[in-house]
Amino acid sequence: MWQLYQFPLCPFSRKLRLLLGEKGVGYELVRESPWARRDEFLDMNPAGQVPVMVDAGRDILLIDSTAICEYFEETVEQASLISGTATSRAEIRRLVAWFDDNFFREVTGPLLYERMEKRVAHRAAPDARALREAMKAAITHLDYVDYLLDHRQWLAGATMTLADLAAAAQISITDYLGGIDWKGHEQTARWYRGLKSRPSFRPLLAERMELVSPPSHYDNPDF
Repeated sequence: MWQLYQFPLCPFSRKLRLLLGEKGVGYELVRESPWARRDEFLDMNPAGQVPVMVDAGRDILLIDSTAICEYFEETVEQASLISGTATSRAEIRRLVAWFDDNFFREVTGPLLYERMEKRVAHRAAPDARALREAMKAAITHLDYVDYLLDHRQWLAGATMTLADLAAAAQISITDYLGGIDWKGHEQTARWYRGLKSRPSFRPLLAERMELVSPPSHYDNPDF
């Protein structure tokens, strides 16, 4: 049995969990707080970041969400999420990187630090300016998602791909932390409602982080 080391508000773990859910891969969740810097976890991943997946019975250790997603895409045929022509696969990977890197750096990362890590790990108050900047950046990113969906059925083309899962993972954490104003983004909201209704998404919406509560609409697929 696979073990997945993660914490409830890790967007990269969520991306992976959505992929595993779509592919029907079973796993056991292991709670890991990266800021705790446990020696046992650092022995597995010196970078100290989640997600990490372990299959002790087969002596397999997988690190980094992109590498892990690629592993399961290559080894599990069900529900291919990086498919199509070489050009199509390049576009999927481009968008995954956009949300993993740009969206996280400008939106999810600052919100996680200010509204979650500061409160849980440091018992400190958030920086209001940093929150405003992250929420402003979220609007710009949602504008880009609107643009993509104006031209495509899904973010990377005609079918759901890993790009949609990567985007939904980041957006779901941002939404949990109250960082999204959905007004004026009906195109993105419609796409996101569809993803929230999928069986792979429901377990994520039920999870909560101690000391940090989401807005009332967070787990409602018909928000």
